[in-house]
Amino acid sequence: MPLQQLLSRIINNDQHHARFLNTLSFMENAGARKISASEHPQTVTTMILKHAAEEHRHAYYLKKQLDKITAGICPTYTQNELIAPSESWFYLNKLDLFTCRYLKQTLSLSGTALQYAAYLFVTYAIELRADELYPVYQNALKQAGHKVTVKSIILEEAGHLEEMIAQLEHFSPEWELHAAKIVAIENDLFIKWISSMTKVINS
Repeated sequence: MPLQQLLSRIINNDQHHARFLNTLSFMENAGARKISASEHPQTVTTMILKHAAEEHRHAYYLKKQLDKITAGICPTYTQNELIAPSESWFYLNKLDLFTCRYLKQTLSLSGTALQYAAYLFVTYAIELRADELYPVYQNALKQAGHKVTVKSIILEEAGHLEEMIAQLEHFSPEWELHAAKIVAIENDLFIKWISSMTKVINS
């Protein structure tokens, strides 16, 4: 099912929509926590602090948007309040794991160097996905005349992508070769996530 069609069907069902929106909030929060976990305790940069803060803010913003569907709906990130919970829970974890494995084997990285490289490549892949997903979601919301909006997130995610590209160019002249591998891994995980959501709305 095309992404636009899937999101339109999700939006047309308040329960599915609330769980989807809550899942986006969960993923933004999980991303922020992973960024914070990868920080060096002494040499953390302003960019990384800014990025973690913005991801946390996105998680909060999306949570508040839930009130535009039904006040008080999906107050937590428990499984029954997420859509496709298993795939959603492990999406970033698997991407992080597979990325670390690839970078360790290919570039022989370890320790803080591995953590930082994984942060760069995982974030790049996720920002590419956000650059696709959020505009499609916003368009579906607009077509449905829905009060929920993610316009502000779209603008910030585009800025994050530019920052990641700049950092990756500094990291390695061959960054695009490695990034392509990570993006392929993310794409497989995304397809599984979409497939799981499709099963939920068709059940």
